[in-house]
Amino acid sequence: MGDGVRSPDAKSTLRVCALYPDLMNIYADRGNLLVLERRCAWRGIGFELSSCGLGEHFDAGAHDLFYLGGGQDRDQRLCAEDLIETKSAALHAAAARGAVVLGVCGGFQLLGHNYALGNEQIEGVGLLDVATVRGHGPRLIGNIAIELSPGASAGEEREGRVLAGFENHGGRTTLGERQEPLGRVLRGHGNDGCSGYEGARRGNTIGTYLHGPLLPKNAWFADWLVALALGVPEGELEPLDDGIEREAHLSALRAARV
Repeated sequence: MGDGVRSPDAKSTLRVCALYPDLMNIYADRGNLLVLERRCAWRGIGFELSSCGLGEHFDAGAHDLFYLGGGQDRDQRLCAEDLIETKSAALHAAAARGAVVLGVCGGFQLLGHNYALGNEQIEGVGLLDVATVRGHGPRLIGNIAIELSPGASAGEEREGRVLAGFENHGGRTTLGERQEPLGRVLRGHGNDGCSGYEGARRGNTIGTYLHGPLLPKNAWFADWLVALALGVPEGELEPLDDGIEREAHLSALRAARV
């Protein structure tokens, strides 16, 4: 990425870096990575998966897509400290050159400014202008569906597309004044249970509470991420027989009563 458009026909390779896959992996996050790998393989696109754990550094130019999943509070604290100390500068540099950064649930929270747990504040990397506070009310749990925001949609042709998944979070996330949400809640709680917003997007950095996992239930969104990370128009990706994937998406929509 960053050197111009790359065509899948030229045997492109999607280079993915999973951040803390041993610690931030409680919501079937490996399923999201598997979907990316399989959909690349079916199209003849190469796929390279590497991991970066506690104390490890990475080359900001060596990956096209970074993935940060969800974790327990204890593990999230460890990862947050390490993210600031060893990875923040490189992750900011990668995002600045256009690499895709996807954070799900706890990963979404760590992409923001901070996560307040009572008197404790966990610092994030600030790629997204969001802040999270552990709410005093019940956890926000259930099936959820969101309509992508026009400012955060997967291309003009994707406006109005709906993501479906499952949410389970005690944190309430608020957006900064100029921060665009990923989408508008159709069913479910969203970022804070009251704003009607879900997730956030800034450039190619995306955060969301949707898991369950996210990409198997929304294969079209996985394709958009692949195209975005490779720097090619989504229409250049070879069409796939997505009968099963469409049924999975429809099933998730029905579960959310959409």
